Amino acid sequence: MKKIKFLLATLLISSAVTAQVVDLSGSWKLNRTKSKLNEEWSMAPKEVIIIQKGNDLDVEKHSSFQEQDFIIKDKFTLDGKECINQGWQDSQKKSTAVWSDDKKSLKIVTKFPIDDGSEMTITEVFKIEGSNMIIEAGSSSSYGDISETMVYDKQ
Repeated sequence: MKKIKFLLATLLISSAVTAQVVDLSGSWKLNRTKSKLNEEWSMAPKEVIIIQKGNDLDVEKHSSFQEQDFIIKDKFTLDGKECINQGWQDSQKKSTAVWSDDKKSLKIVTKFPIDDGSEMTITEVFKIEGSNMIIEAGSSSSYGDISETMVYDKQ
């Protein structure tokens, strides 16, 4: 029985050690046909550029709102520690980025103040499926809840 427990423990440890972290790096263009976006208002950037090096993740999102283009640049650490990035106007966004147990998806939770004095929480789960990057995103605030599935093609 001790040998079986030892063997199982060894297998679990070796699979945890050899779990490969997915590499999200690249330039990604939104594929509207494959995505499930909100009809009224979508938070989906039309392009996402990601640089992933070691414990660092830089995410650049190219979006437009009311025919105005803008870029949001965020820096995260991949160790679950809180990261602070510039929000709208002079606000700050506080985020944590955590890998799933199998290291195949990354969950980023961001919180920031909104104009009614409350807080908005945005949760994004990044994963790779074939040649696509999928972002399952949701937001929750006093204005309501939104969820979308964004599919991106690698460029």
